[in-house]
Amino acid sequence: MTKTFTGVHWMLATPFLDNEEVDVNSISNLMQKAYSSRCEGVVVLGVTGESARLTDEERQIITSEVIKNANGLSVTVGTTAASTKATIKYSQEAEKLGASAVMISAPPMGKPNLGALLTHYEKIAECIDIPIVVQDYPQTSGVHMPPQFISQLAEKIPQVIYLKLEDPPTPSKITAIRNLTGDKLSIFGGLGGVFLLDELNRGSSGAMTGFAYPEVLVDIYTNVANGDLQEAESIFFKYLPMLLFEFQEGIGISIRKYALHNRGLISSYRVRHPGPELSQETKDEFHDLLTKLEVPY
Repeated sequence: MTKTFTGVHWMLATPFLDNEEVDVNSISNLMQKAYSSRCEGVVVLGVTGESARLTDEERQIITSEVIKNANGLSVTVGTTAASTKATIKYSQEAEKLGASAVMISAPPMGKPNLGALLTHYEKIAECIDIPIVVQDYPQTSGVHMPPQFISQLAEKIPQVIYLKLEDPPTPSKITAIRNLTGDKLSIFGGLGGVFLLDELNRGSSGAMTGFAYPEVLVDIYTNVANGDLQEAESIFFKYLPMLLFEFQEGIGISIRKYALHNRGLISSYRVRHPGPELSQETKDEFHDLLTKLEVPY
């Protein structure tokens, strides 16, 4: 097992060229930013990474490039698929390439069945040796995982030691889960970081999210860890308008990529079709917000 995850694990966007081909060269820029921002790790091939729009060959190319540029950062690879067999295949490939962990959400189910979902995770765990990050994200999976079920996963499956919690209200769910599991399960917030401060105060271990300014998230986490809650609150509430702006339903990934492009980290802010394109009005609003917040990055 690798060392236990804590801190900020930056969810990587998948950079594309204007022709929608994978922009391999920009991946190293993102990894350098993760490292210079003092992130503890990165997560690749998540929803932010437009994983559902990638070919199997592209998944391997992207994962290999991220791991090659890890520079000591842990690399968690999203391996969610519609079937247990496909998820096992992706997970084994990620482990072979050198992933630190895999992140797996519930597969889409016509009628959610927690018994079948438990078996899904058990079968995957039998086929890999690296940790599993269970992604609790009912907005995309359609499957709601009660705290009792999450506790059952952690109790029955040794590799399940991390949870990426994205089922709001997340702070109260963190408390409910920790009351059942204690310190057995490390919980990370997602959802763009908009609940980060309350999640940390409830006992989360950090964040796994793709906010385009990861150094902000790291500063908030570090101040909470050092006991300086006043400074953590000051940073959080200063940047909350940007967190919320980037987290807009339907266009969040497009805004995030536009921000990353504005920072010079990716060559194009292209979202692979049929992803949404940003209006000029939204771009103008983004720049107005940068000016008002006096973002120094």
